[in-house]
Amino acid sequence: MDIAVIGAGLAGAEASWQLAERGHTVLLHEMRPDHQTPAHETGLAAEMVCSNSFKSDDPNSATGILKHELTRFRSLVLRCAEATRVPAGNSLAVDRSAFSTAITEALRAHPRIHWQPGLVERPDPALPTIIATGPLTAEPLAEWLAAEVTGHRLFFYDAIAPIIEADSIDRTVVFAASRYDKGGPDFLNCPLNEAQYSRFLDALLTAPRVELRDMETPFFEACLPIEVMADRGRETLRHGPMKPVGLDDPRTGRWPYAAVQLRQDTLAGDHYNMVGFQTRLKWGAQQEVFRLIPGLEQAAFARLGSIHRNTYVQAPAVLDATLAVKQHPGLWIAGQLSGVEGYLESAAAGLAAGIAGDRFLRKVSPLPFPKDTMLGSLFDYLAHASLRDFCPTNAMLGLLPPLPDGTLNHRALKRAGGTKALKAAKGEAYRLRAEAAMTHHLLALGDMF
Repeated sequence: MDIAVIGAGLAGAEASWQLAERGHTVLLHEMRPDHQTPAHETGLAAEMVCSNSFKSDDPNSATGILKHELTRFRSLVLRCAEATRVPAGNSLAVDRSAFSTAITEALRAHPRIHWQPGLVERPDPALPTIIATGPLTAEPLAEWLAAEVTGHRLFFYDAIAPIIEADSIDRTVVFAASRYDKGGPDFLNCPLNEAQYSRFLDALLTAPRVELRDMETPFFEACLPIEVMADRGRETLRHGPMKPVGLDDPRTGRWPYAAVQLRQDTLAGDHYNMVGFQTRLKWGAQQEVFRLIPGLEQAAFARLGSIHRNTYVQAPAVLDATLAVKQHPGLWIAGQLSGVEGYLESAAAGLAAGIAGDRFLRKVSPLPFPKDTMLGSLFDYLAHASLRDFCPTNAMLGLLPPLPDGTLNHRALKRAGGTKALKAAKGEAYRLRAEAAMTHHLLALGDMF
C-alpha cells in the first residue's frame, strides 16, 4: 500500500478516489457496519445523516463556486451527487441511499483502492495516512488524536431533522413551490396563519428535550436545533427555517404568515425531509409537536430527529493550509474532523488532502490552493483563524479576500438594481477571479488534470 485513508465518509471517499486516480494504491479503512455511530445506519460509504442537500447551485454563491472547483478536479462525490439528484429548486439534493450506493460501488470497483473493514485505533506510523473519520470519530482513535496530535479535544452538538413518508402528507393543505419560483415547484410547503404559528411555537417551547451530557459544549450556529432557535424569540423561526417570503399560496395568492418546507429525500419521492427542522426534542414530543403543522396532522415519520456530539480539532494549532498535521509529516486530517462543516465542504477537504498526499508520495513540495479560490480560502481559514474564536465553518464568500478597489461601480449597480444587483455582481466578480486563480493553480500542479 502507498497510503492509508481512515474513514469512508464523504472526505475519505473523495481522498481515496483522488489518490487512486493519480496512480497510488490506497488502503481504505472503514469501521461500519461492525462498529456503528449514534447517527449512521448502514455500512455504505459517504452515508448522509443530517440532510440530503449539497446546497445552492447558484454559480455566484460560495457553494456554486466550490462545486465548480471540485468539478475541475473530477470529484467523485459531485459526479455521484449529480447522478442521484432529486428535485430541490436551485439546490443540489440527492437520494441518500442511491448516492451512498454509487460512491461505495465506485470505490470497491477501483483496482487501486483496497477496502479494509474494522476499527482503527491509531494510524500506522510506517504508512502515510489521511484521517477522515468525521465528527463521530470512534473513542480509541479520538483518544490517540487528543494525546498525540491536538493536546485536547473540541466538540459541538449537531442535530438531525425528521423525514416524513410522502403518502402521509395532506396534499389538500400543502402546496408545491420553490421560493420566488426558482428552479421549479420542487418543495412542498405547509402554510401557517398567525394563530397556527403561535400554537405550534407554544408547543415547541414547552416540549421535553433530550438532556445533553456536556452542557458547556456549544451547538453549531449554522445548524441549530429548531427549538434552540425558537428560544431566541418568537419571531426567530419566521426569519429562519419557517420564513414565508417568496412562497405564494395558490389558495390565497399571498405569502402565508409562516411556512414549513419539505424537500424530496428519495428518487422515488416517497420520503420528504423537514428543511431546517433538526431537533433535540424527545421522540414522542416530536410527533405531537410536528403534527400541529398544517398538512402534517397524520404524518408518519420514516425517521425522527436526533442529536449527537461532534468532534473537531483546533485546526489553526494543528494543521497547515494543505490539511497536513504540522508536527507529524505524512499525516493529514480531512473532512469535518478538520474543522469544516457541511457535506460539500467535507468532500472538498478530502479532495485537498488527497492532492496533498499525492504530492507527498511524489516527493514534491506542498502547494496550497490560492486564497482567491473557494478551496483556498476555506483551508487558509482553518490554518490561520484565531485560536480563541475558532469554530467549524462552511464555505462563505466572506472567507475570500476582498475584491480590489474599483472592481465594482457600487453606485451605478445600486441605481440600476439596488442591493440585489450589487450582491449579484459581487458574487460574479468573486467567481471570475476564483476561476482564473484555479486555472493558474492547475497548471502549477502539472498533474493529470
